[in-house]
Amino acid sequence: MADHPAEPDVEPPAEDAYRLLVESVVDYAIFMLDPTGRVISWNAGAERIKGYSAQDIIGRHFSLFYPPDDLAARKPWHELEVAAEVGRFEDEGWRLRKDGSRFWANVVITPLFEKSGRLRGFAKVTRDVTERMRAEEALRASEERFRLLVQGVLDYAIFMLDPTGRVISWNAGAERIKGYSAREIVGEHFSLFYPPEDLVARKPWRELEVAVDVGRFEDEGWRLRKDGTRFWANVVITALTDETGRLRGFAKVTRDMTERRRVERTLTEQRKLVGHLVEAQELERRRIAWDVHDDSIQSMVAVGMRLQLLANRLPEPEAAGVRKLDEAVRSSIGRLRDLVFRLRPPELDRHSLAQALDHYLTDVAGSWGVTYRLRHALDDEPSAESAITIFRICQEALVNIRKHARASAVEVSLTSVDGGTLVEVADNGVGVGAGVDTAAGAPADRPAFDHFGMIEMRERAETAGGWWSMGEGEGGGTVVRFWIPDSSGGEP
Repeated sequence: MADHPAEPDVEPPAEDAYRLLVESVVDYAIFMLDPTGRVISWNAGAERIKGYSAQDIIGRHFSLFYPPDDLAARKPWHELEVAAEVGRFEDEGWRLRKDGSRFWANVVITPLFEKSGRLRGFAKVTRDVTERMRAEEALRASEERFRLLVQGVLDYAIFMLDPTGRVISWNAGAERIKGYSAREIVGEHFSLFYPPEDLVARKPWRELEVAVDVGRFEDEGWRLRKDGTRFWANVVITALTDETGRLRGFAKVTRDMTERRRVERTLTEQRKLVGHLVEAQELERRRIAWDVHDDSIQSMVAVGMRLQLLANRLPEPEAAGVRKLDEAVRSSIGRLRDLVFRLRPPELDRHSLAQALDHYLTDVAGSWGVTYRLRHALDDEPSAESAITIFRICQEALVNIRKHARASAVEVSLTSVDGGTLVEVADNGVGVGAGVDTAAGAPADRPAFDHFGMIEMRERAETAGGWWSMGEGEGGGTVVRFWIPDSSGGEP
């Protein structure tokens, strides 16, 4: 018998290829129902999503996948009726897996008709979109929380403008600050909030243009309330664009800064007044120091010289009395010179700040029983005004060390920094937070920020345009730091 040639492979019919494709899909449950709704086919995706094997489910009614409330409403049968009537049914809702757990499903039911028009059954495609639904719910909840947050904020006027500048949303803070209700203002142009001089300058429209160009605009200025009164506002306008870059509108946040501005202006005026008082005080101190030095001290020096001459001409008993009087005059001259130095250190006018501080430290350190070190690295001598401010703060800091720190050593440093002078006065005493146990009956003797001397130091520094601070030193003790700008300097 002759061998027959092998038959060539034959491609499966198109319907077989389609069946293989459907059965292999795992992301969609694709199955067939008979006209009554019983399952007659089942793919891998249906098994993965719903948990039933083909053996478990074929022949059973698809209502098995619906929760009790849907069954009570006869939803499965209604879906088949709609699909048969209009040619398609689509829905999203809860469905059940074999283990009873729920998943959010996107469902499409398509009726299948013969050429004669007789209904053969239904094709049903189900997709598990639980994660998408949860993400959408989370987004909606987040948007709702944000809306409630924005609506509930009272300290800020937060509202939206359309691309032309008309108000399209309005929160409670906007109503409180500006006086308009949402019903009164939505649809109106936001230029309504600007005073006449800003409208003449077309400021509202220019602000929107800047926000569009750079993404954001911020400003402070006068704005109007509904009753016509003015308030000082901090305003931030943010341009809002969609993913294509098209302008959708603007977010506008306004805060009433009237009270803050009033306080700042009051503080500025107070500091100016303090500055004038300090200046007047220093001028008076200088005048008194010069008068004492040029008049009283010089006169007493002359008296002392005459007493010395007189003592040399008198016999011893009378000369001894004159010499005692001369010693009293010399002692008074010394005290007057100390007074002159405290009123106005001559070195500040004749020499330098460093010399004035060195002279002061030499005089006071010995009497307090402490050692001292003065370090200075100044690029230029501070101006006369800055020098006296620095000297006075150092004086007060050293007085506080003597009163409170119980220190045995003090170090003062002067450094040129950013157009001014950075000063540190450090001691090795008990520190800012230290104190004697009050329970033992001893007084707590510690530096305190609310001490008058501390307040005076801070006021002097800030009035001069600088800053002042006090804290613990690296090795213990206390460090007073302050920075004073020179006449043409600014704060670093």
